Amino acid sequence: MNTITLTNRKNAAISRGVGMTTQIYADRAENAEIWDKEGRRYIDFAAGIAVLNTGHRHPRVIAAVKDQLDHFTHTCHQVVPYESYVHLAERLNALAPGSFAKKTIFVTTGAEAVENAVKIARAATGRSAVIAFGGGFHGRTFMGMALTGKVVPYKVGFGAMPGDVFHVPFPVEMHGVSTEQSLAALKRLFAADVDPQRVAAIIIEPVQGEGGFYPAPVAFMKALRELCDQHGILLIADEVQTGFARTGKMFAMNHHEVAPDLMTMAKSLAGGFPLAAVTGRAEVMDAPGPGGLGGTYGGNPLGIAAAHAVLDVIKDEDLCNRANQLGSRLKQRLESLRDKVPEIADIRGPGFMNAIEFNDKVTNLPSADFANKVRLIALEKGLILLTCGVHANVIRFLAPITIQDNIFVEALDILETSILQASAGN
Repeated sequence: MNTITLTNRKNAAISRGVGMTTQIYADRAENAEIWDKEGRRYIDFAAGIAVLNTGHRHPRVIAAVKDQLDHFTHTCHQVVPYESYVHLAERLNALAPGSFAKKTIFVTTGAEAVENAVKIARAATGRSAVIAFGGGFHGRTFMGMALTGKVVPYKVGFGAMPGDVFHVPFPVEMHGVSTEQSLAALKRLFAADVDPQRVAAIIIEPVQGEGGFYPAPVAFMKALRELCDQHGILLIADEVQTGFARTGKMFAMNHHEVAPDLMTMAKSLAGGFPLAAVTGRAEVMDAPGPGGLGGTYGGNPLGIAAAHAVLDVIKDEDLCNRANQLGSRLKQRLESLRDKVPEIADIRGPGFMNAIEFNDKVTNLPSADFANKVRLIALEKGLILLTCGVHANVIRFLAPITIQDNIFVEALDILETSILQASAGN
């Protein structure tokens, strides 16, 4: 069946609210490659939006899930528990940053992890307000939308958001917001809008994902930790997109000298199977009463089995080091284009969580058109890319960390050609 026929069927059967970046209909995939229903091959630099750090169908992940299938597929851990859930919680408690006792819960999606982190923070502090950052993304549920710092397309048309959510600017020097200015905005918020003694939590992505792959400055994260401690506020690190070796460390918070009180995880936790988690200080995690947390599919046995395999692969294949190597090579190739491509405004990102930002070469304003032109040219050449950013002028790179060297080189060649072609025709 060809793409046009499938697209027509999709348009007739599926809500238009489910957007699609490409019209590629996957038939099969392996590591960093996808073949569509027409037999065309693509190199995947999207990885299901940061879900496949260990690649499509990693043999150890597939083997773990097949083994679990032979035992049981679902009992609901709240009804009939299982040891693998307990063991994975133990592993995440040990891996998460912070030299304090921790506990974990499992849910199904990143948005659900964020919702539960807010519930836990409110239960632990007896407070209701939550502070988030402009440009941040925390999900499409109502609390997730409220916390997300971008209106279109996430909030538009959905009416009033949950209350007691406040936003301050995220520190991005290239867009005129320094660490000092962001901290000053927090102090103004406390003076004008919300008593800090009413704030349960501040939630932050250590590297903004949808917002443009901007890393939080080390000094800012340290100051945020001090501010939270001063006012009895819990610090939530949203590691849904940054976790599991993507930034060159197991978690992006490992780049900072401070630890969060709560951390949300999902995406690459289970190598393509739906699983999410909240890990945090034991006494904070124990604040909700029995039955206050959970969900029918939370901690599904197949996802748990996959996650155990993912953690093994990250360790055994040294994926943190691999991420740093790949990211360095990618950024070097992009830097070599600066003199030829005046649209390049910035190249950034820790580990293999990298991005390139484009401005118009005449106005020097953010250029979503140029970023999309690069994406479309690359797609035609067989490379799948994703854009992001408040101005949609950023291309983010999320290829599997397990990508083979020869395929990585092929992808870099396509990327370079696509950027040069877009600039030449601009």
